[in-house]
Amino acid sequence: MSDSSGKKPRFQGILRVPGHQHGSGPGQHTHEDARAGDALRFGNPRLARGAGAGKVIYFDCFSGVAGDMTVAALVDLGVPFEVIQDAIAAVGLAGVSVALRPAQTGVIGGVGLVVEEHGQHPERSYAQIVRLLASAKLDDDTRTRAQGIFRRLAEAEAFVHRSELEAVTFHEVGAVDAIADVVGAAAALAYLQAALVCSPLPMGHGSIQCRHGVLPLPAPATVACLRGVPTYDANVQAELVTPTGAAIVASQATRFERWPSLTPLAVGWGAGTRRLPDRLNALRVVLGAPVAPQVERDRDATHYVLEANVDDMTGELAAHAIAKLLAAGALDAWALPITMKKGRPGLVLSALVTASSLSVLETVLLRETSSIGVRRVAVGRTERPRELLEVATAFGKLPVKVARGPYGPPQLKPEFDACAAAAALHDVPVRTVIAAALAAALSLESV
Repeated sequence: MSDSSGKKPRFQGILRVPGHQHGSGPGQHTHEDARAGDALRFGNPRLARGAGAGKVIYFDCFSGVAGDMTVAALVDLGVPFEVIQDAIAAVGLAGVSVALRPAQTGVIGGVGLVVEEHGQHPERSYAQIVRLLASAKLDDDTRTRAQGIFRRLAEAEAFVHRSELEAVTFHEVGAVDAIADVVGAAAALAYLQAALVCSPLPMGHGSIQCRHGVLPLPAPATVACLRGVPTYDANVQAELVTPTGAAIVASQATRFERWPSLTPLAVGWGAGTRRLPDRLNALRVVLGAPVAPQVERDRDATHYVLEANVDDMTGELAAHAIAKLLAAGALDAWALPITMKKGRPGLVLSALVTASSLSVLETVLLRETSSIGVRRVAVGRTERPRELLEVATAFGKLPVKVARGPYGPPQLKPEFDACAAAAALHDVPVRTVIAAALAAALSLESV
């Protein structure tokens, strides 16, 4: 199947520097070839092995993903090119070499990957590729990743053709350029050791000519690879996600989201050659430090609890501060006794506030107490739906708060201040007025 990068057999402008060769066998390359990757890198230094440990690498697939674009973007990010060359050489494919080319997609500069084939290369079955990877002199992590990518491809092909896994024969994805893409991507990800996060994938439409004839886009094997992966319509008549690209992200990504919470540290661009009508044909990869979990929790918070420790306020001042907090919009306010340093008794003054009133109530708490600092804790809140009823009683009309919802019988609570005023007016105990208001509310609820 064709590649969303629009690969062609040969490229102009491939960067090569003469140098002594590492033999003349499979995957031959020179020291200068490896340093050619540095000549194409503007701004990103070479990353050390394991530089992504504890970090996130994000694949921003705004125009899809393909195997060669993945490898090129990771090299542009800072993975040394010799890591890719050595891994491909270790597989032992005769007559195969890889090179980089400078690339420009619109106004964005990046890197393209070229896989060159010399001589005839047969199609390979999944069983042959399994044996090829098992005997390759790869590190364990690279081997495991490459095996996982090809396993995803083989399962997709077996599903599409309704065949046994061992009987799957790869055509386009068994060619040497696809093997080089898979092994190169596996080596780069193993080198970085970052957690891979990928964006939802844009899907093109139309049809494509391949060994199986004319097939609809997205290609059947691509869709089968992407089971469980979020996708969306890109409204582009082109193949944006290839089977190889799909298998890489589907097997290696830990999750899929629009943009993860991270602090960017390095950015790489892997370019394709096809011109797309409405977007750059490139893959952007971002290496970043994950944002602290507390920031993630704050984003979903509906309310905050404000707290201040004080050890030099009287009870009267604490009560006054609570009254001011409630008057300023706090949903609740309270004080708890604590023992502070040197055994001094103190109080924790707290208030439950909405996000919109956070700044105002922090100011009130600092102004009305002797504290020099306020803590805020993000919290979620589950609320009963509530309403205020006005009921008729022998003591006049009185307000009653009613809280409903799927949490058992409604909660009924007459407003105390109104009941106290009515009790004083009629010279009766306040509990008598409260009982009358509850009875009236219950009679309305039963209607």
